[in-house]
Amino acid sequence: MRSLLAPLRGRDVSLHAAAITFYAAIAVVPVALLAVWLTGLVIGADRVRNLTGRTITALPDAIGAPQALAALIEAGLNLTPMLALASLLPATLYGEGLRRAFVSLRRPGESLVGWRGRILWLPLLAAAPALLLALFLALPTTSGLWLRGGWWSVLGVVLSFLATWLVLTPVVIWVFRYVAPGRPPWLSTIVIGSFTAANLSGFLHGAVLFCSLPLDLGVPFGGFAEIGAMVATLLWLYLFHIVLLAGFTVTHTVKTYLTDDSPRVPGLFAG
Repeated sequence: MRSLLAPLRGRDVSLHAAAITFYAAIAVVPVALLAVWLTGLVIGADRVRNLTGRTITALPDAIGAPQALAALIEAGLNLTPMLALASLLPATLYGEGLRRAFVSLRRPGESLVGWRGRILWLPLLAAAPALLLALFLALPTTSGLWLRGGWWSVLGVVLSFLATWLVLTPVVIWVFRYVAPGRPPWLSTIVIGSFTAANLSGFLHGAVLFCSLPLDLGVPFGGFAEIGAMVATLLWLYLFHIVLLAGFTVTHTVKTYLTDDSPRVPGLFAG
């Protein structure tokens, strides 16, 4: 594993992950709103509410996660076309942030980095209804098992992990293959992309577990619990992007063993 991550030695991965997290902090809500809005257009708003209702009930409410998710879904379902268009600009910032971080690590000096990332992110937004619907269809079952308690809860977590993994896999593969520069071979992209998606699914479930802990997140911030919750969310996004950058690195390291690029391994990220 050390050899696979060797190209990251001497590089400030934390800074790159923090940079993506900055873009994600701007884009994550617009992305979620657009995904919910598009899904509602495809299957109907009431259907979305029915599929997500039990999950909202099952979420731990120690730091207000159910209320936040319910408000987000309602806001997405109630978007107008003009509001959706206004959300599109900040939503594409995530693609820009990813592209900038990947280019900075692998091929500095690329022109139109931001616009390339934004445009290449759009297909994922277009595919959001299919991806979100696949996840929504699993939610009633996984949430119902969680609410039953005991070993049923364990089964619910396992099935939820698998469903999230399956949904994230095509997203990560697209990001590694198209949003990132370099076009790695399909074999390494699919294998490493799927493995990275599994780790990201685990991190997301870890975030849900974190929400169940009886923590006063406002203590370090003078009692402002909202600020503490926001900082905690950014921390989990930051860890999420650390895993994503590691997966990107491994994908391109493996590429050198599948192509004729092996003589250039020491300068893999030099451009």
